[in-house]
Amino acid sequence: MTATPADDGRALSGTLAGLRERKKQRTRLALVDAALDLFLAQGYEATTIDEIVAAVEVSQRTFFRYFATKEDVVMDTLVQYDQLMKDALAARPPAEKPFAALFGCLSVVLETISESGQEESERFRKLHQLVETTPALVHAHMARYAEIEKLLAALIAQRLGVDPETDLRPQLIVAFHSGATRVAFEDCARHGIWDAPTVAARVKGTVVLAHETLRDLV
Repeated sequence: MTATPADDGRALSGTLAGLRERKKQRTRLALVDAALDLFLAQGYEATTIDEIVAAVEVSQRTFFRYFATKEDVVMDTLVQYDQLMKDALAARPPAEKPFAALFGCLSVVLETISESGQEESERFRKLHQLVETTPALVHAHMARYAEIEKLLAALIAQRLGVDPETDLRPQLIVAFHSGATRVAFEDCARHGIWDAPTVAARVKGTVVLAHETLRDLV
């Protein structure tokens, strides 16, 4: 079948749209990476948006197309990891027990980061180091935790076939799992461990330990 001018036009339009999206993603990641480097080098509060855009050689207007504040540079990137977690949980086998499903999707997220290449692993390391060592980000970090826990609890409620408004088990399951992961991340921070593969291994180990501890105590 011979391609028509309309077909060629749609193909070209799709190609251009794809190029624009890739360019936008490169600019966004360049801003994230520049900001993380500056935050870690001179402090989060001491770093200005002017310094971030100067490092990437773009305008403040470009920065604000992607982020509303400095805080958003950090939190929006972490939220993308949260979306991976949510998608991975939704894809787990329906018959899998809730805690095992949460452990499984956490493993998927950490492995995805570790296997995405050096740039993504380095980005994860910097984000993890920054969040765990910057008091100014604590409130936003905890608000993010609360939001993802709410979303995960809703998915666990669906898996159990219960109403999350009247049955507290989904919230308890997610809170217990989140508590274990927080303990693991905080332990890594205390020991200055920031690289994604080692963090992933330690988080997995702590979640398994938490599961075994709960099983032995109840």
